Amino acid sequence: MSWCTFRFLPLLITLALPVLAAELNDPFATAALTPLKPSPQLAARAAQAPCASILPATALGAVEVVDLALCNHPQTREVWATARAQAALLGVAQAAWLPDFEARVASGRNYLESRNFSQSSAALTLSWLVFDFGQRSANIENARQLLSAAAATQDATVQSLFLAALQSYYNAQAARAAVLASGEAERAAQEGLAAAESRYRVGAGTPADRLLAKTALSQATLNRIRAEGEARNALGVLANAMGFAAREKFVLDEIPRSFPASAFQQDVDALIDEARKRRPDLQSAEAQLRAATAGVALARALGRPTVNLSTGPGWQDVDGINTRTGNIGLTLSVPIFSGFETTYRVRSAEAQVDIRAAQRDRLHNQVALDVWKAYQSLNTATQSLQATVDLVVSAEQSERVALGRYKAGVGTVLDLLAAQTALANARLQRIQAGLDWHVYRATLAQAVGALDYTLLQPAAEGNP
Repeated sequence: MSWCTFRFLPLLITLALPVLAAELNDPFATAALTPLKPSPQLAARAAQAPCASILPATALGAVEVVDLALCNHPQTREVWATARAQAALLGVAQAAWLPDFEARVASGRNYLESRNFSQSSAALTLSWLVFDFGQRSANIENARQLLSAAAATQDATVQSLFLAALQSYYNAQAARAAVLASGEAERAAQEGLAAAESRYRVGAGTPADRLLAKTALSQATLNRIRAEGEARNALGVLANAMGFAAREKFVLDEIPRSFPASAFQQDVDALIDEARKRRPDLQSAEAQLRAATAGVALARALGRPTVNLSTGPGWQDVDGINTRTGNIGLTLSVPIFSGFETTYRVRSAEAQVDIRAAQRDRLHNQVALDVWKAYQSLNTATQSLQATVDLVVSAEQSERVALGRYKAGVGTVLDLLAAQTALANARLQRIQAGLDWHVYRATLAQAVGALDYTLLQPAAEGNP
């Protein structure tokens, strides 16, 4: 390499450094456009409760379960990374408005029959796309709308994880309560067996009564063992929903007891209208439709002329003879024929618009169905909750009467066993109805697009 090359290398490096620094400094501020983690709607809670990477030793309530799920679930990181990638692609699209600055250095040795000589050259070239009939604008609009779609998809995913964590939490609580209920049923069966044996010893009972009571106790014990296995499985599912291994150990808070009586009551048509404004998946579909529309403009612009400006100095050293050059010029590129590529690109882009519009319309109808089903399910759960309260009260009275009659010798063991079975079933239905109410309430909030931490505030009214 000749002295000319070494002479201009520091200059080329110096000129390149600002470009590298600008890239590192995010000149288009795309990081500010990236939605917050886990989502903008939950940013206030994330600021109050920084993410924990391990399960705490304290008991977990619904709020803590959701915190851990949104912080640790891999899907949360995935959708946030997708949004960041799309924000960076917006920066790529905006970079097309800036000129390109390139440095080029070459060195070689020529071998001829008569003599050999060295040849070196260096050049700086500034090129700028001056006019492109809307290519860059359409590309930026496409990237901007795709970023909006990614942010809305992140919100939708976070709400789905939020709901899944709540469902797993309440299912685990229901399984835990089923263990307690089955334990109470087992104790009642033991009391029934004790009464049957007592009557048998004094000659007032039959062996058949004693065997029936013993069978009922065995069945109650089996039900309790099965309930304990289901509870362990439910805890494993909950650990997975929070982003941890199923074998992780943790303790749940007390089962929620209070249920607001009518805080959710609204006109279902109003809820559907609100959902169509708030649902993030519908917002994502709208943004994808706008991105596809911008894609049509981009496809059309790709077949139009472009005007480029280029300029820059050059240096050349050929066998010790130094030459300095420079150039400036405009280049007009006019596509004349490209094998109908532009025609089919436009046709494909227009078809994408139709696809996105159909997807948006399908989701528009699905939103109404989701709200309708969730609303009706919550209404049913609310009515069932009160019905199970009455059911438990009457079943408890029936069981006490049947046990008293049997001990007094005026009732049969079959009456006692039937009353005990009815009471056990009533308690299970009461527990499940209460926890189902919480799940359906969260499902309705998610269907409307309003699922956030306000749903988990302590209930203020009602205590069925």
